[in-house]
Amino acid sequence: MNRTGQVGLLLLGSVASAAALEGIGLPAGLLLGPMIAAVVFAARGATLALPPVLSMAAQAAIGLLIAPSLNPSVLADAAQDPWLFVGGVLATLAAGVLIGWILARWRVLPGSVAVWGSMPGAATAMVLIARDEGADWQLVAVMSYLRVILVAALASILAALVAGQGGGHAPGGAWFPAFDALGLAETVAIGAAGVWGAKRLGMPAAALLGPMVLGAALESLGVVHPQLPGWLLAPSYLLVGWRIGLGFTPEIVATARRAASRLLLATGALILFCAGCSLILARVSGKDLMTAYLAMSPGGADSVAIIASSTHVDVPFVMSMQVARFVAVLLIGPWLARRIAASLEPEQKVEPLG
Repeated sequence: MNRTGQVGLLLLGSVASAAALEGIGLPAGLLLGPMIAAVVFAARGATLALPPVLSMAAQAAIGLLIAPSLNPSVLADAAQDPWLFVGGVLATLAAGVLIGWILARWRVLPGSVAVWGSMPGAATAMVLIARDEGADWQLVAVMSYLRVILVAALASILAALVAGQGGGHAPGGAWFPAFDALGLAETVAIGAAGVWGAKRLGMPAAALLGPMVLGAALESLGVVHPQLPGWLLAPSYLLVGWRIGLGFTPEIVATARRAASRLLLATGALILFCAGCSLILARVSGKDLMTAYLAMSPGGADSVAIIASSTHVDVPFVMSMQVARFVAVLLIGPWLARRIAASLEPEQKVEPLG
């Protein structure tokens, strides 16, 4: 089948999956549906890859969706209880490092794979760095993206069951509000400027964080108010889902099958630990359980942002914790992974998978 046909089938499958998930009241169905469809297509050998410009545009839209929530009061709250953020970030990072070290010492997974794959965030960056370091990057990719998918799915299910919050509404606002050409032009300009500026500054996750920071600053100053109707955000959710799902190529899926039990053990341990931390965070911070759970979830910042915006949680708190951990993982995660992997004795290797 040619490329156009593959895209058409993927789009059809994504719409059907999203409609089904939204129909049963699952939050972020517009993200999870396309993600599931993309995993199926990629695993079956579909030769599709999301163009970087579309991926950046989708992440920029999500960043602008979050921006209004990141007002000065968020910084004031963080300044009042900085230990909450520091403690949450360090606890999650320490858990990932510890789980990776245990998996390596117990010969559950090869040492470097266990450490790189257990880092709680910055999935794509960890995969690329692991590949440059000579680690089995395919296993690292499976661990990282499997965690992102599981976290997104579990968070959506919990939001529907525990918090009683379902889907079925437009993402971020009305599907077809009154057309505002100037507002949409400003939105595009802020998104493009945010991505460009963040890349120039070397900011991690520039496509998401650049527009988010710039949009938050301009919103706080009352300069502009980005327009993000449902018809614009829905395709952004779809593209983010595709970006994650299309990473599961047949080669990576085959690797995952050979190490399925080990990967689920490692991923499940990290998710359970973070869930336990969220109970403590909810108790000491006074936040509701879903807010604490999403704040501590070791998934992708963009997917967590979509889920948070689809539920009644403290979005600024969630994203502040997610962004803080993302930056911490990027800054010290590679150094920690190298040190731990190097400290493992050469003979402590698992037998070849399969």
